[in-house]
This record gives sequence, C-alpha cells and structure tokens, in this order.
Amino acid sequence: MDNVWLITAFSAGVMVLIAYVLFIVPTQWLKLEHVRVPSAKLGVRVLQISDVHVEFTRISHRRISRIINEQKPDYICVTGDFTQKTKHLPKVKRYAEAIGSAGIPVFAVLGNHDYRLGEPDRLRLISILEQAGFTVLLNDSVLIDGKFRIVGIDDYGSKMSDVDKAFANVEQDEPVVVITHDPNIVLWLKPNFRYFMSGHFHGMQFNVPPLFRYINKGALATSGIVKGLHRYKGCPFYISRGMGQTFPNARLFINCEVTLHEL
Repeated sequence: MDNVWLITAFSAGVMVLIAYVLFIVPTQWLKLEHVRVPSAKLGVRVLQISDVHVEFTRISHRRISRIINEQKPDYICVTGDFTQKTKHLPKVKRYAEAIGSAGIPVFAVLGNHDYRLGEPDRLRLISILEQAGFTVLLNDSVLIDGKFRIVGIDDYGSKMSDVDKAFANVEQDEPVVVITHDPNIVLWLKPNFRYFMSGHFHGMQFNVPPLFRYINKGALATSGIVKGLHRYKGCPFYISRGMGQTFPNARLFINCEVTLHEL
C-alpha cells in the first residue's frame, strides 16, 4: 500500500512539473527579439512592447525598465491591451511609469481589451499613460524630428479604426510607421507605409497550428499569419507575441517577447 501511495504521489508530482514547464514557464520567458528592416531607411531603433495585460503578465515592470535602460532605443511603441478591468489601473500605472521613466519618447495605441473598460475608466487609462509621458494616438499621427511620421490606428477589432482620420496629416511621400493593436487592419491599408507594428494574437498563446481555424481572429490568423515579420503588397509588417496573455494565464510552445526594431 505504501509503495502504491509513493508511486501515485511521484506520478502526480511529475505531472505537475510537466504542466508547469509546458504552460507556465513560457509566460515567464521573455525574449528580446531583434528585427532588422534596412528597407525602411529611417535609421532608428524602436522598442515595441505589446499586450501588457497587467492582470496576467508574469513579466515585472522592473524587467521591462532594465531592457529599456540596456537597449537605449530611440523610441518606444506600445501596441495596446493594457488591462480590461478598473481594479488593475494602479498596476498599469506602475508599468507605464517604468516604461516612461527613461525619458525616451513613448507612443501608444489601445487594444480590444482596453475598450472593455467603461468610458470613464478608459479615459482614466489614457490619463495614466499620458501622465507617464506617453503620447496616445487614437486615429492620429505625430511627426518625429521632421524625418518620419508615426500613425496610430485605433483598434480594428473594436470597430474603432478610422484609417482616413489616422492618415489625415500625412504628406505625400512622407515616411510612415504604423502602430496598431489588431494586425488585420493591414489588409485595408494602401501600400504607403515604411513599417507596421501590431500585436493582439499572442503568437496564438497556445501554439497549436489548427487552433485559429476554430477561433475567429480574422483573415490573417485564419491563414496562419500570427507572429513575426511579413509583407503585404511589398510593405513589411510585424506581429508581436506580446509580453502578457489572457485567461487562462498560460502559454504553450510560445514565449513572451519585446521587440527591438532597427529600421
């Protein structure tokens, strides 16, 4: 009887360990991806942070701050999904202050989870980001050092995107970097941008290739385009795996990332 109990306990322990390694370790494994796109011809280094999901991420704000201080990018872009619950806004504040504390210009857009906040709390989220030094682009753009323009397109999946409004101030032949949350909007853009950054898919979170055939995440995901660097009509676009995840708080065969883009 004692031997049976020991074998059962050992087997259970092994199963718990395997489950931890498979499902929890990837949420703690943050990789700094380096992406070089010489064709952009902008001569800048942009650190992209996506899908923070403060209620679930296991990546600390101190770790993000260390990466920023070590890499010293020229700009930081945060491509949406900070939180969907009011009670987590103080935690968003800690992450926002950590990201903004280096004094590097930070540009951000909102994601579909941010739009699950009621309007007063969403405005509070935007205020938290702006107080931390972020420029929040909601179908808007900003000219960077007279060299290129960052265009922030609001979340496509939340039906908040307005491409014409976002590009309203873009001059003809002006170099453009697009930041947005849901990458599916790229299919509706004219090929008039140098680069495009997004997130949203978490690299599938559970990286089982047939999965998105049964989960409606749009045309890109259905076709298997869920992470990394791709091209649409000759223009490069990037989908981050993100640094957080949604429920369940686990990943399978896909780690977290922040991304340094050399453009």
